Amino acid sequence: MKVGIIGTGFMGAAHAAGWAEIPVEIAGFVMSQNKSDNPLPKKYGTKTYYAIEEILPEVDVIDICTPTFLHLEQVRIAAEAGKDIVCEKPLALDLKSALEIERLCRLNGVRLFVAHVVRYFPEYAKACELVRKGDFGTPATVHLRRCSYRPKKPVGNWFLNEKKSGGILMDLAIHDFDYARWVSGEVKTVFAAKVSSFEPAAQIDYGLVILTHEKGTLSHVTCGWAYPPPNFQTGFDINCENGNIHFDSAETAPINPLIHRNEDSSDVALPGSPMAESPYTAEIRDFYQALMTGTDARVHPLDGVKAVQIACAAQESARTGEPVQLADLEGGLK
Repeated sequence: MKVGIIGTGFMGAAHAAGWAEIPVEIAGFVMSQNKSDNPLPKKYGTKTYYAIEEILPEVDVIDICTPTFLHLEQVRIAAEAGKDIVCEKPLALDLKSALEIERLCRLNGVRLFVAHVVRYFPEYAKACELVRKGDFGTPATVHLRRCSYRPKKPVGNWFLNEKKSGGILMDLAIHDFDYARWVSGEVKTVFAAKVSSFEPAAQIDYGLVILTHEKGTLSHVTCGWAYPPPNFQTGFDINCENGNIHFDSAETAPINPLIHRNEDSSDVALPGSPMAESPYTAEIRDFYQALMTGTDARVHPLDGVKAVQIACAAQESARTGEPVQLADLEGGLK
């Protein structure tokens, strides 16, 4: 199997490291002409290309690690060439484009894997497993936190252009929208508020979002680009009928969620290892296994679409100050 990686930024490097751990060949990297000095091709002993069309004859899989606003056209080119696709999250900037990406892959008979990497972080995966086992009962509330330093401000930084990145509700909070749905099921209503400023001197980008799930669970998502670098903190509290599961990346043992059972006041640390495989490698390995065996990966294409749907609803709610029913967006998705 030969893989072509589109994009040589942080995510391109992370995906390349994952593919390097798997018995595939990285056939090359596609980058813009002004980034021709990027070290990744040399590091992996492979070729440099400057257009996705150039690499298509050389690969079986296209791995898209480019800015979100470029995804739809790049997926279209790869799908129509019959190439299986890995695509970084968010799948697209709007629901119509996300649906078109899923449709293009389905109609052209190619596999689509959306890189929602939080599902592969061991703390998050273990907590979801515990909830699904049923010992804790139905989640009543889920609190999800994600805050990092604000992206740097060089000229043209696409992260700071909401028309290209979607801002914090699309680019950052979408991790937790996907996870909340994975743990607690389909989302019915989204209510959001946002405090943001892209003025040169401002450093404030915060979002608060409440998701009402069809089964009654309330998920509370907070996100921000606000910490001084290099701080990036995440965490969750999943509060169920029979206990809760807690994780905070700032605590001394971040690999292990702490479980608090109602019948036992002691804290029980789940077994884990600081040497655990990188979540980025774990997701690439899962995608590879799905390709080789024809089975489903942990993330289904419609998971990527529905995460975009929730993020779009959050953006609309933050704009209007009113809750948004997901059924009102493109007729809803089931």
